[in-house]
Amino acid sequence: MSRPYIIGIIGGGQLARMMHQASIALGVRIRLLAEGPDVSAAQVVHEVVVGDYTDPQVLLDFARDCDVITFDHEHVPTQLLEQVEAAGTAVRPGPDALQYAQDKSRMRLRMTELGAPNPEFAICEQPEQLVAFGDEHGWPVIAKISRGGYDGKGVWKVDGPEQADEPFAVLREEGSTVDGGTISREGVVIVAEEFVDFARELAALVTRSPSGQAVAYPISETVQREGICAETTTPAPGLDGSQASELQQLALRIADELGVVGLLAVELMQRRDGSVVVNELAMRPHNTAHWTIDGSNTSQFENHLRAVLDLPLGDPGLRAAHVVMANVLGGDEEDLTGALQHCFARDRKLRVHLYGKDVKPHRKVGHVTTYGEELADVTKRARHAAGYLMGDPNA
Repeated sequence: MSRPYIIGIIGGGQLARMMHQASIALGVRIRLLAEGPDVSAAQVVHEVVVGDYTDPQVLLDFARDCDVITFDHEHVPTQLLEQVEAAGTAVRPGPDALQYAQDKSRMRLRMTELGAPNPEFAICEQPEQLVAFGDEHGWPVIAKISRGGYDGKGVWKVDGPEQADEPFAVLREEGSTVDGGTISREGVVIVAEEFVDFARELAALVTRSPSGQAVAYPISETVQREGICAETTTPAPGLDGSQASELQQLALRIADELGVVGLLAVELMQRRDGSVVVNELAMRPHNTAHWTIDGSNTSQFENHLRAVLDLPLGDPGLRAAHVVMANVLGGDEEDLTGALQHCFARDRKLRVHLYGKDVKPHRKVGHVTTYGEELADVTKRARHAAGYLMGDPNA
């Protein structure tokens, strides 16, 4: 009897936890390289290695027994992933593609080469360059650290020249941290971008396999609060069908041109005139597509695993006319499972995913999904359940 395929996942967060859930039906084994023994995915995965993913030997030893490596996050240095590939283990997405999710300056330059819609931008190594950009394109401007930012961290709204030094101060500090990890000053720059007074944010999610098969999920509208995704609505309300198709084709083209294997999330900002610009790229399952677990014929997590194994991809279509996902962020309610007594009694069709995390303020501890034929009703149900789980009894 042949052994099952072994997929190694680097990172033990909720994305790895939900990939593990999808792996069970596929008969696939998951091997986890986790940052701690009690993190979200380590609570449910059988085979867990606790170690530092930036340690070359730890990474090589972990990968040796895996058929393919994939990711819960995008922070593994690409030079280490090249060593893993050289040792004979497939890495998907590979380092050549992953660099554009890791480094915003490289991403902006590559999007320009591809003719994808960018905001006006400049790569700045000194505050004077940021000031020059603001003077030319108008204030305020958005400044982003090129590597290491996440969930709104490492992003600044710079209102005028007097604030231009603030982002660079982070680069000058030895041992500075962004998203809880120490950043290296080497090769890190500030990307200045025009301030886009957008009407809304959208997300285009696609999955691509090594053989070139690709599928596109319906376009979602996303709501961010304090840099964290709070809610998604799919399909994006009021989005013209032809434009939705154009955005799906844009994401498919980017995935193909960059050689992405697995999930690619293209985060977009839609201007008030209806045009869009690319905001960021992510090459892993993504918060804006958590709705697919319960609202799509094939979840993003299953399709990601199918892609990294080069299996035929599943149907990304909707199961209902409207699907709303709302994140549960840590609030006043600590007994989340106990709070489900109310949520499930009120809404028998409600779908809930809790991540096994201690409740801390603004921490992603779970999400809820609702679906149905009437958007107003679906939205109301999702907001009530998420609000209640965050400690608001009057949500």
